[in-house]
Amino acid sequence: MTRSDLVQKLAEKNPHLMQKDVERIVNTIFEEITVALTRGDRVELRGFGAFSIKKREARSGRNPRTGETVSVAGKTVPFFKTGKQLRDRLNGKDASDGDDD
Repeated sequence: MTRSDLVQKLAEKNPHLMQKDVERIVNTIFEEITVALTRGDRVELRGFGAFSIKKREARSGRNPRTGETVSVAGKTVPFFKTGKQLRDRLNGKDASDGDDD
């Protein structure tokens, strides 16, 4: 699903909102998640998952074309961990059955 697909789906489910307003809402949510991650904060959306950042250390890598060893710089990457309810729905379990495995 793309951002525009998400905006379209939300606009269809909320006919009282104009599509440009839905687009502004979606963009604001994504922007706030981005700003929070940039600050190093964790963003948790209950039942959906949590966004955080992970630091990857510098390492030696290999150029797949030439086989030459190259230096790969350290970097910070976004990380998403699914929430239990989302994981359960994806695996065909009823998230409301009260099962706490």
